[in-house]
Amino acid sequence: MQWQQCDELWLLAPPQPKGVIQFIGGSGLGATPQLSYRRLLEAMAQQGWLVQCWSYLPGFDHQLLAVQAWRSFRAQRQQELPVLRLGHSMGCKLHLLAPDQGRGAQGEVLLSFNNFAADRSIPLLGELAPRLGVTTEFSPGPEETLRTIKSQLPERYRLLIRFRDDKLDQSRQLLRFLPGGEDFNELQQLGGDHLTPASAGLRQQWLGGLGDGPRQRQLNRLAETIEQWWQGHGGLKSAAAAAS
Repeated sequence: MQWQQCDELWLLAPPQPKGVIQFIGGSGLGATPQLSYRRLLEAMAQQGWLVQCWSYLPGFDHQLLAVQAWRSFRAQRQQELPVLRLGHSMGCKLHLLAPDQGRGAQGEVLLSFNNFAADRSIPLLGELAPRLGVTTEFSPGPEETLRTIKSQLPERYRLLIRFRDDKLDQSRQLLRFLPGGEDFNELQQLGGDHLTPASAGLRQQWLGGLGDGPRQRQLNRLAETIEQWWQGHGGLKSAAAAAS
């Protein structure tokens, strides 16, 4: 399998895909997802997923970014295949702000959800903005984002994954605002930190088997967790719900 670029999407396609993963990475890392998240996404492709990942530059208008991502994925929609939306950090927020409110997917997996204010996400901004007499915030801001999630999103099967040593994760807070409660939303904790999903595998590339280590095992566990959840919750139950 070889990565291919199509406009703002990077694609990785197995011979006979069983479904589509629509992936959005975190701020900064999402500019080159085919590199920053290579090992995780290639592991998902090995399991039979057609991977579509959106490439973007960070900005303050998160609603605009969410619309742009949704349009890019819609342009490459494979009508006959089920869709799993996968996001990391800010990518989770962009998926949750999609204009179709998640209706174009059978499930969502949210890794290390992050919804901090701009001055927390960009420390230098917090220092400079008061000196310059300006107020700068993401749109929508943290509180508005959570209100939107609670009031507008339909019930969907969602898996939230937080990592044990992740100091930036806000998955537990998000869980309180997602519709459907525990019947639709599941939170799991795995070993690792905020950057565990983002590993290009450079050591493995240069050192071969000698490059395998804790990070690779964490990524393997992450890919297995996503697949097991899809089979038990996202894939089977969502397909049944769609048919009813």
